[in-house]
Amino acid sequence: MTHYRALPAWALAAALAALAAPPVQAQAGAALAAPTADARGVLHDAGGMTLYTYDPDAAGRSVCDGPCARIWPPALAPADARAAGALDLAVRDDGSRQWAVHGRPLYGYVADVTPGQASGDGVNGNWHVARTTP
Repeated sequence: MTHYRALPAWALAAALAALAAPPVQAQAGAALAAPTADARGVLHDAGGMTLYTYDPDAAGRSVCDGPCARIWPPALAPADARAAGALDLAVRDDGSRQWAVHGRPLYGYVADVTPGQASGDGVNGNWHVARTTP
């Protein structure tokens, strides 16, 4: 008899909700203010939620679309956003702009539910907490 380890109910609910909904920023219809760094250099959005980078992205270009962007919503930038310091901008396939750090596009993570939480760090070996230092 084979035994499977069950996912916690909250993780399953978050994943199902993420797959059923469009990216968080698209639902809100608003771009995000420029990310800010805490004392350790970790980048957060205006709500204090941790931001992440994705290894397969090319410099200045996001490859996380569709189902990926539902779980890892892009940190969209307003049309008038300007690069400053370590922060710059990436262009998405749909032409929208996304905040980036050192050319690496930034994302949130739907499983992070409280400010400062960083449960996406290391997911699939490709997702990392975004920092101001390369």
